[in-house]
Amino acid sequence: MPIKIQDGLPAIDVLQDENIFVITESRAVHQDIRPLRILILNLMPLKIITENQLLRMLSNSPLQCEVELMLPATHDAKNTPQEHLEVFYKTFNEVKDKKFDGLIITGAPVETLDFEEVDYWPEMVRIMEWAKLHVFSTMYICWAAQAGLYHHYGVPKHPVAEKVSGVFSHRVNDRYVQLVRGFDDRFYAPHSRHTEIRHEDIKDIEELMILADSEVAGIFIVAN
Repeated sequence: MPIKIQDGLPAIDVLQDENIFVITESRAVHQDIRPLRILILNLMPLKIITENQLLRMLSNSPLQCEVELMLPATHDAKNTPQEHLEVFYKTFNEVKDKKFDGLIITGAPVETLDFEEVDYWPEMVRIMEWAKLHVFSTMYICWAAQAGLYHHYGVPKHPVAEKVSGVFSHRVNDRYVQLVRGFDDRFYAPHSRHTEIRHEDIKDIEELMILADSEVAGIFIVAN
């Protein structure tokens, strides 16, 4: 199904070249369909690449998605043209009065820092708290997953002696949870990180489930 994105976003040409159906805002106003409203907090330096990757995945949904992009106002983004950010991105203050079906928070190349050392951490905390009342479901990716576990449950991240890097075999621990429905019992997925979340820090937290992990690379998917 189509994804609805802002007119002029570079991802439009990329996705259309891949035969993905994209609806721009100007065209969507003529359609009487209630789309899923998705907010993406993009913390990655190369934001346009990340936009393309996430929008490509969202296009696989059978539902129409309306996507808004957000960045932290308390961080100076230097690796994406300022003109692009001004046209296509909103700040938290610009979206805080809205409600969304989903929030996606991306990773960020800050995992070797303590959470409180990240310059936009106070804003990140504010967004995570806001999401409890304004977002139906939130997906945290990579460093953001560590940040969410730390903020909501006090789960620490630990440095690893050697960087975890590669594609590893994972097992699905509960095939009946909707998030992993359709997964094979075993599947391969990439890791690239200098820190880890440990099983012992999660296993006694009743609200959390380890849905997929690897005997070699460790935890991959956690849900509440």
